[in-house]
Amino acid sequence: MNDKLNTYGFGNAGAAAGAVTVRNRVLRNTYWLLALSMVPTVLGAWIGVATGFSFMAASPGLSLILFLAIAFGFFFAIEKTKNSAMGVVLLLAFTFFMGLMLSRLIGSVLQFSNGPALIMYAFGGTAAVFAAMATIATVSKRDFSGLGKFLFVGVILLILASVANIWLQLPSLMITVSVIAIGIFSAYMLYDVQRVVNGGETNYITATLAIYLDVYNVFVNLLALLGIFGGSRE
Repeated sequence: MNDKLNTYGFGNAGAAAGAVTVRNRVLRNTYWLLALSMVPTVLGAWIGVATGFSFMAASPGLSLILFLAIAFGFFFAIEKTKNSAMGVVLLLAFTFFMGLMLSRLIGSVLQFSNGPALIMYAFGGTAAVFAAMATIATVSKRDFSGLGKFLFVGVILLILASVANIWLQLPSLMITVSVIAIGIFSAYMLYDVQRVVNGGETNYITATLAIYLDVYNVFVNLLALLGIFGGSRE
């Protein structure tokens, strides 16, 4: 019977419909978990600002190494538990940690008289970028999978430039890095969302982690630029 159904195309149509259903469910769960991940991020940032949290500010180099060690520890643990509820718990714990790491930038921006407005502008700008990239990824017939290798190389170069600027302390380099980072992680949104849409990523926890990092990095760099060019002391 299955052979006859496949002969007339019914079996293939059913399989295709099933695949679409799975992709839609993964995408829906990814968006829900992404929205939920914003809660511990905001909570972590609020606690960090309220307590004056500082992640080894006196030693930027050591701070970066420790941050990367903790972050990659979370990545490893989340990947190992991505098929269980513990994966969600670890993902939310990671987003809380990232909120704490964001608190220093938030605190410095809040020192401006228009600080709250700058944060809202950065949030709105990030939301607009995400909406645009997600829409393109969903409706476009173009395959953006080829961007992956170029974007990965771009991220490595960004990390190297950021590490170098810890010692160089060049404002122009910091601005350049932030502008390029916004472009790279905006493109990563497009790439990561389309992977889910096309069935390249079938685990919503892994998908959420990737897209969360894209959104986080666009927000951080956009807020940094707004603070540099739009901050007011009046």
